Amino acid sequence: MSSSGLLWSCASQEPKPALLLLRKALVWPHPGAGQAFMLLWVSVLVLAPVSGKSEAAAKPVISLHPPWTVVFTGETVTLTCHVLHFHAPEKIKRFLWYLEGRILRETPGNTLEVRDSGQYRCQTQDSLPSDHVSLTFSSANLILQAPPFVFEGDSVVLRCRANAEITLDTTTLHRRGEVLSVSDESSDFRIEQASLKDNGDYRCSGFKNGCCSYSSNTINIEVQELFPRPVLTASLSPTVSGKSVTLTCKTQLPPLRSDVKLWFRFFKDDHMLQSGSESFLKIPTLTTRSRDPPYYWCEAQRGSSGVCKQSQKSQLRVQIPVSRPVLTLSPHGASVPEGHTVTLTCKAESGSFPILYQFLREEVVIQKMEPTRGIKSVMSLRAEHSGNYYCTADNGLGAQRSLPVYLTVTVPVSRPVLTLSPRGALVPEGHTVTLSCKAERGSPRILYKFYHENISLGSRSVLSAGGVSLRVTVTVQDSGNYFCTADNGFGPQRSEAKSLSVKVPVSRPILTIWRPRSQVVEGDVVELYCRAWKGSPPILYRFYHEDNALGSSRVYSRGGASFKLPLSAEHSGKYACEADNGLGAWRSETVSLDVKVPASRPVLTVRTPRAQAVEGDVVELRCEAQRGSPPILYRFYREDNALGSSRVHSRGGTSFKLPLSAEHSGKYACEADNGLGAWRSETVSLDVKVPASRPVLTVRTPRAQAVEGDVVELRCEAQRGSPPILYRFYREDNALGSSRVHSRGGTSFKLPLSAEHSGKYACEADNGLGARRSEMVSLNVTVPASRPVLTVRTPRAQAVEGDVVELHCEAQRGSPPILYRFYREDVPLESSSAPSGGGTSFYLSLTTEHSGNYSCEADNGLGAQRSEVVPLSVIVPASHPTLTLRAPGAQAKVGDMVELRCEAQRGSPPIWYRFYHEDVPLGNSSAPSGGGASLNLSLTAEHSGNYSCEADNGLGARRSEAVPLSMSGLTGSRSGPIATGVTGGLFSTLGFGVVALLLYCRLPRKAGGRPTSDPSRSPADSDVREPVYHNAPAWLELQPVYSNVNPKGGEVVYSEVRRIPQGSKPAANSDSVLGLLRTHLPSHGQAASHRPSDPPGSSVIYSQVKVACPSAYVAPQS
Repeated sequence: MSSSGLLWSCASQEPKPALLLLRKALVWPHPGAGQAFMLLWVSVLVLAPVSGKSEAAAKPVISLHPPWTVVFTGETVTLTCHVLHFHAPEKIKRFLWYLEGRILRETPGNTLEVRDSGQYRCQTQDSLPSDHVSLTFSSANLILQAPPFVFEGDSVVLRCRANAEITLDTTTLHRRGEVLSVSDESSDFRIEQASLKDNGDYRCSGFKNGCCSYSSNTINIEVQELFPRPVLTASLSPTVSGKSVTLTCKTQLPPLRSDVKLWFRFFKDDHMLQSGSESFLKIPTLTTRSRDPPYYWCEAQRGSSGVCKQSQKSQLRVQIPVSRPVLTLSPHGASVPEGHTVTLTCKAESGSFPILYQFLREEVVIQKMEPTRGIKSVMSLRAEHSGNYYCTADNGLGAQRSLPVYLTVTVPVSRPVLTLSPRGALVPEGHTVTLSCKAERGSPRILYKFYHENISLGSRSVLSAGGVSLRVTVTVQDSGNYFCTADNGFGPQRSEAKSLSVKVPVSRPILTIWRPRSQVVEGDVVELYCRAWKGSPPILYRFYHEDNALGSSRVYSRGGASFKLPLSAEHSGKYACEADNGLGAWRSETVSLDVKVPASRPVLTVRTPRAQAVEGDVVELRCEAQRGSPPILYRFYREDNALGSSRVHSRGGTSFKLPLSAEHSGKYACEADNGLGAWRSETVSLDVKVPASRPVLTVRTPRAQAVEGDVVELRCEAQRGSPPILYRFYREDNALGSSRVHSRGGTSFKLPLSAEHSGKYACEADNGLGARRSEMVSLNVTVPASRPVLTVRTPRAQAVEGDVVELHCEAQRGSPPILYRFYREDVPLESSSAPSGGGTSFYLSLTTEHSGNYSCEADNGLGAQRSEVVPLSVIVPASHPTLTLRAPGAQAKVGDMVELRCEAQRGSPPIWYRFYHEDVPLGNSSAPSGGGASLNLSLTAEHSGNYSCEADNGLGARRSEAVPLSMSGLTGSRSGPIATGVTGGLFSTLGFGVVALLLYCRLPRKAGGRPTSDPSRSPADSDVREPVYHNAPAWLELQPVYSNVNPKGGEVVYSEVRRIPQGSKPAANSDSVLGLLRTHLPSHGQAASHRPSDPPGSSVIYSQVKVACPSAYVAPQS
């Protein structure tokens, strides 16, 4: 659309005008040229400077989805590589992705999902790499999210986002350290119509009521220019009606905003020509020159109300040939002193630009200048630079030369020297002073002038070298500085000043206060300067503050006096000074001085709601400077990190409230600043106590299973809590011990274990803010098995082949289950487990091979324990014996000595053998080591008949088969004498055996053995199946043969010896032997119930004889 309305501009400042020169073939009358014409070439020259960016190189652009540069760790961001329109999409076959400058991946499509932090770029096979996009995957509790690029006019969303485990009640957005916005409803913050003022560092913070606060990362937002300032260009274009000028409003959008639609407006002077989406405008060309051509300019705007920028103003003019230039010299004149600089200026009054200027001296080009409106050339002159100078101007339509200018280089006068006569600076009033001035160099003619305080006293001109003089009669007003000048037409030269003083009364002084800064501060040193502009020295200067004398100083020369004053707060007020040279004192006007007091070092007070600050409390930080001019800005710090600030416009301090968390422990300070220097307070330590968390109890054992005797370590540790923490250890709620820890970390308690230590353990952590107890930890103490005891339980006192014995093994201590193993001579027999403790038994049916040493072993996995060895002797009952009769000849005869041999093939010794003739006992004999026994018999006629023998080892007598004996040559009965002889022999044998037994048992007792009355040999220990032996019948008259029966390993020697009353002599002899037995062998009566019926009239003289020596066999104890 087009418009001819009034000007509507989006720019705040008027753009500087530029010039659009239109060269066109026009017939234009040249002034003074009559019918001559100038030919102007048609072209368009844009002189307006191009402001903005050139078209960017062909780069792809990366966009993000979601559009944030900071996300949480574990999330995914999709990168999209956008290719500009001049890359045909169908020609792109691959996309390269870079991370931190290295190739990350090649993809057929233009998207890539990423989860790692770093700088990403993309590239196609025909493009440059894109600009990098930085991504951050954060594990923080709170992050601030922002888009990667922000342009002018954008509506920007900043998102303050907490992780999924945190719910915030309030979020705050900060920019450049200041609070920008606070919200308790939304975590999104919007920046509408972004501009350069929105640049800066942003961060957010969050607060959860009653808990804690969080702070996010910092993001720098830099608002980029959406498009540069437009440039208005003009070009000629043919049309139906002739020629026209096309005005184009040029600017450029960045690749990231290539989809933004711009609105263009064209203006001529104060009227709008066109408004719309088209960036060009056609206007008719100019056909005539105008002294005031119109200005053209354009605007580009984002939409209808977005970013708007304006081009420079430009004019369209017709180009004309250059006029004759004029050369001028500066300084003006035909003569210039040597060494001076002269400026040559060449300017053509008319002509289209650009114009090329040249400077020449005597037809020699001395300088060529770039095209411009007018040109200047500066030269430092020497004498040889004298001559004719001219310049030329050329704009391509014909060069023009200026008129020549002649330049003469002369020698300037040197600096003159002024002398006073008489010499000296102090001259009495009314005296005459001669002033002499002379310049050593300079071209004549030289004009000398004399001055007093810049007032001319007179002048004189000379045509030759040498100076001039001037005589002056001085008055009071003649005091001051004198100088002279010398001038030969190229500028006066001034001499150094000479001072002349005429003594006069002092004038009213002027007080000046020289400050080290615009605002004086307590502690500064100011200088009070007092000076009387008139008055002969010496002058006494006095300084006053509110009419109170401060000090004085006498000055013996011209100039004032100074007084330095270190300032304090009391020095504010009015000051004056006084000057006196003895001709009358004069006081200056008063000068006010306001002294500012810097803020003193503030005092920080931390006010807590209780004696000890605890996490969750709100403490008040109070900062106050006792001295200092208001207003005072107070700042609060923790470990040099700013917490907040407050400005106080009156005396007194300020406070800052802080909800405490564990991280707030540390050193706090505050700062007071009233613009005269900041002072920081001493640090105040704040220890935020954190209640001890629920501790964790760990039981550390030296092995997988705790064993009695081990030392276990009970480790108790609370992960949070301010030290010192008191740890207490409990077993089944019974206190074991405690330990106080003064640093972070837990503590240990070592416990030597016994069986009673099994149970549940706990610990307690207490730092004075409430005790917390850990969860219970069970501890099972395993007790190693003790040395077991093996008991052999037999059905009788003596184990007999065929019996079933019980081997019982039991460990008195030890944690179940216990595995018991039984051994015979270290050879395993059997094993059995006791799951609930106690012992176990093993049953064994005995054979003769089972005699030996037995033991058992107890093992509950903590080491096997072996019992003591228990011997077991298995007795074998005697088998049926075999009786053998051995005669000297083939046929037994009366009077022969026959050997009756009885032997049992099996049976445990000792075996007692009895011999019978027709069931009548003949005698007995013992085999202590096994084997058989013999009985010698001198035959008589009565000995014919059946013989047998009996074998008995205490386990039951076994009778042999009967063996018949018949004799030849019998003449009569001789049974009486034969019987008597046999009986006597038997008793003789028995007597010798008993005596030998007594000697055997008495000797060990005398050598240290146990007496026969040792309780260990009580009758209760005898086997209930001991054999019972009876005395031979009284009618046996053979002499008995006694032998000591001491079975190997056995205990019983004889079971019973009886006395049978007899009237015959052999009986008497036997009685005396048995009397001896009764004297040394006490009787026992337990076995009476197990023997056959006693012979009539007999009495027991010995029941049992036991070996009481140390080698005797001892039965196992059950």
